[in-house]
Amino acid sequence: MTTRPDDDVLLADETANLLLETAVANVQRDYPIHWTHLVTSPEELEPQRARHPVFAGSYDWHSCVHQTWLIVRLLRRFPGLDAAEKALTVLDRLVTEEGCATEADFFADDAGRYWERPYGWAWLLLLVAELRTWPAGAELAARLKPLADVLRGRMLDWLRGAGLPTRVGTHTNSALACALALDAARATDDGELAQAIVDIAVAWYARDTNYGGFEPDAADFLSPALVEADLMRRVLPADEFTAWFEAFLPDLEDDRWFTLRVPVSVEDPSDPYGSHLVGLALSRSWCWQGLASALPAGHRFVELAQESAAMHRAFGWMYVSGYGYAAEHWLGTFAAYLELGALT
Repeated sequence: MTTRPDDDVLLADETANLLLETAVANVQRDYPIHWTHLVTSPEELEPQRARHPVFAGSYDWHSCVHQTWLIVRLLRRFPGLDAAEKALTVLDRLVTEEGCATEADFFADDAGRYWERPYGWAWLLLLVAELRTWPAGAELAARLKPLADVLRGRMLDWLRGAGLPTRVGTHTNSALACALALDAARATDDGELAQAIVDIAVAWYARDTNYGGFEPDAADFLSPALVEADLMRRVLPADEFTAWFEAFLPDLEDDRWFTLRVPVSVEDPSDPYGSHLVGLALSRSWCWQGLASALPAGHRFVELAQESAAMHRAFGWMYVSGYGYAAEHWLGTFAAYLELGALT
């Protein structure tokens, strides 16, 4: 069990150091691995570290990317942590020019045209933006630039060609990826990418009314409804967002949305899908926080959003560590993103 930070402290040093130590161990751990490449010949059966020398650890590519972001985020906010020196050494050893070139070549080839889209791509762009906006991260950002350039181009191609969003509670969800990539684009003054995201978000979601999904699914680590709202609060002016949200979930206070307002029980947090439900609590919490901040003071949903954010935060933090690698290879990222956000 992990002790959640006190309400008046975003993240205590002890907890931050635990998350950092775990992330550093994760990005170096090659096995077990979820190897998801399409293989067309025996010659392609090669170790993940050969194909992805920078992001081979932490169970799968996207988790390794966002665990690397977690390391950078914690070093940026807590440079004096006990594990900081080792973390810097590991980053320097893994994020090499040669390794980043190999990663970039993979994604520039046909094999990388769709692989890890959009979740892994968005976290990579956020990682590089985090490094670019942190003076101490400039060298690592420069090493990752070839890969970031390729995935930025892939992201633009996807955004400009996608007719429909993916409205699920797992990795292929369109809204979360767009929210992360939009923050990254705005932080690095990438107006082209930012505008492409705004345009597609409006096209996909602006006419959504009377949301009728059934949440959650057993594998969800995102709420399709809440991550959509979390994106739209970034995209729309404040008054337009309020009107949009009132039309999107006009009956939010009704009994049918009780399951959206309170945490979902987790029978076995060490089970991979059980850990997903822990992540669901953490991601719902940051979405509820964002919603509460975006709505005008005194709005009928503000108190509800604040209470839901607090409940989900307390619940999710109980399971962030101590429940095995299936959970620990990724949950620290969601916990830190909830507490610290990104890019500041």
